[in-house]
This record gives sequence, structure tokens and C-alpha cells, in this order.
Amino acid sequence: MNRIIISIAIVMLVAASAAMMNEEKKKLVWSDEFEQGIQPDQSKWTMTTGNGCPANCGFGNNELQYYTDDKKNIKIEDGKLVINAHKRSVDECNYTSAKLVSAHKGDWTYGRIEVRAKLPQGRGTWPAIWMLPTLERDLQWPADGEIDIMEHVGYNQGWVYGTIHTEKYNHMLGTHKTDSIYVEDVHQEF
Repeated sequence: MNRIIISIAIVMLVAASAAMMNEEKKKLVWSDEFEQGIQPDQSKWTMTTGNGCPANCGFGNNELQYYTDDKKNIKIEDGKLVINAHKRSVDECNYTSAKLVSAHKGDWTYGRIEVRAKLPQGRGTWPAIWMLPTLERDLQWPADGEIDIMEHVGYNQGWVYGTIHTEKYNHMLGTHKTDSIYVEDVHQEF
């Protein structure tokens, strides 16, 4: 079983302009410390359920899992969000996992995000925390943009990536803007 444990102290700070981004003007506007309940707070998160398998477009990533809201895959435990992947067949997929989105529940133009996460170890894992715009229409990727706050690809243990995708800068063109940091104990420590 691969396990992602996230203790998110998401701190969204809003500013009316770039000039207001100095220390004394920052204001906490949204956070989730995962301290209550046994499932994520539905006022802040929507649990995506469904087939992420390649036969059904894989939500764009050729993913091999079926997303569930089952407590075997997602739960709150000791102040942490715990996401587990399991080898379990559901709807043509051989794995189950979980996915949360905050669309229509937390949207800002400017901000700063802080996240504490312990990531899984093992080939085939691909945990990510990313931002997409909240739209009243289908996403037109990459034109609408994406910011990958954190991606970790299991075959490259320890390397954590941050990437920006736009119409001009994206991995399909080989022009995406990315950087990485090596965190030796990323699967053991927050």
C-alpha cells in the first residue's frame, strides 16, 4: 500500500495589488489543519470520484486508479489528511486512490500557500498538489494555465518538482517552466 499523508496548513494570503504584499498587509483567508472529523471538510473540499483509467481519458493523465471517497482511500487521522492507494479492481481500474479539489470553495487571485506533506515511496506513485482556475466551462488545458505546487514522481525518489504550464509554456511543447529540489527523507518526514 502506498500512502500519502498530508498535514496541510494551507495559508492563502490575499492582497489587492503586488504593492500590498509586504509582511504587515498579509491576512489569513483560508486554512485547513485537518483537526476535526474523519473525512475532509465538505465546505472546503470536494472529493472527486470516478474512473481515472486510460480508457476513460484518465482525467488527462492516463491514470490507473479509480478515485473513491472510501475511508480506505481517504481519511483524517491525528490532524493529518491521509490518502492511500490500494491494489483493488473497480470499474476497469486496478487501483483505488483519492482526489480532493477546492474549486468554488476557495478561489483567490493572489496568495501564498504553505503545505506540509509526507510523500509515498515507490514506482508508479505520482502525488501532486496543483492549482487550476475555477471556471464555469470546461478547462482548456494548457491555455487556461496550471501551477504545480508540488509533484513527486515515484521513479525519481526524493525529487520534488514545481512547474508552471501555460499555452506558450507546457510540457507538450517542451517549454514548461519547472524547478526541483531534492528532499532525501520526503517519504519519512514532513
